[in-house]
Amino acid sequence: MFEALVMLCAQADPDRAQVCRTVLLPGFAAETRGACENALLAAPPEWLASAGAWVASCAPRPVPELAFDEIAPGVFAHRGLIGEPNAVNVGDISNIGFIIGGDSIAVIDAGGSRQVGEQVYLAIRAQSDLPISHLILTHMHPDHVFGAEVLREAGAAILGHAGLPRALSDRAETYQTSFARLIGTQGFLGSRIVGPDVLIAETTTIDLGLRELRLSVWPTGHTATDLTVFDTTSGVLFAGDLLFDEQIPALDGSLPGWSAVLAELETLPARQVVPGHGGPVLPWPDAAAPEAQYLGVLLRDTRAALDAGISLGEATEVIGQSEAGNWLLFDLYNPRNATVAFTELEWD
Repeated sequence: MFEALVMLCAQADPDRAQVCRTVLLPGFAAETRGACENALLAAPPEWLASAGAWVASCAPRPVPELAFDEIAPGVFAHRGLIGEPNAVNVGDISNIGFIIGGDSIAVIDAGGSRQVGEQVYLAIRAQSDLPISHLILTHMHPDHVFGAEVLREAGAAILGHAGLPRALSDRAETYQTSFARLIGTQGFLGSRIVGPDVLIAETTTIDLGLRELRLSVWPTGHTATDLTVFDTTSGVLFAGDLLFDEQIPALDGSLPGWSAVLAELETLPARQVVPGHGGPVLPWPDAAAPEAQYLGVLLRDTRAALDAGISLGEATEVIGQSEAGNWLLFDLYNPRNATVAFTELEWD
């Protein structure tokens, strides 16, 4: 099978030479090089028109570099690296999944750059040639959404929380700037945020053919745009960042809300769970215990700090500190969590 490839180039800064990257363009795959090239030249993606200089070609389908484990029959999960996005991991810092049904394939989250999205596409194609019908975004954070356009080009409709378009629109410029800086111009080439095609406002079921996925939206917890995916066939729950493992939870919504959502998630009839970070597959509901403990400590410590009348700056130095040995990236995220919790509960 041949895939369409484009060499994209950009100026890193005014004083340095151009940097380039070979970008894969799903949607033009063909059995022969000629058929692939003809399809690409006839209808190139619209975004290429504003991408500057580019040269297109077709080549045999590359071997995927992103590893996925089959955690249940037809259910695949990739463990993202624990850390901040950088030039080495190109935004591959969150978990990603895909589920193969009888008729089509659904993908859960898309990684933190177009380059990661391309690798997700190749990993799927290494397992199946069925249509990729759905990409489900579990929430708004950039490490989960920047690869989405690749899966849309492959034919997927993008599904997300009803509040996702506004959340992404409000943050797109900030996300673009920060991830481009962290990953670097070359690794981030071609990456941009695209909004969902289908909005989910209540529990919704999608049919992949002999396999149904239940999509649930949740009140504000980790963020205001959280959505989970439950595969009723395998009993696997994709929790997105409503569940963290190993890496400290990152609060960008409501602390009491998150605790309440986690407690409700524990009642779901899932046997295994894929968290947004860590894992990639854990027993359910046992896997919720460490996060529930951390959120509980954060809540108690924040209320104690407010009752003691200490300042926000002082509070961030004491809130949650008993959990320091239990989580990776603690020193990076716990002060942020303490700030969000303090600010929220100050007016409670």
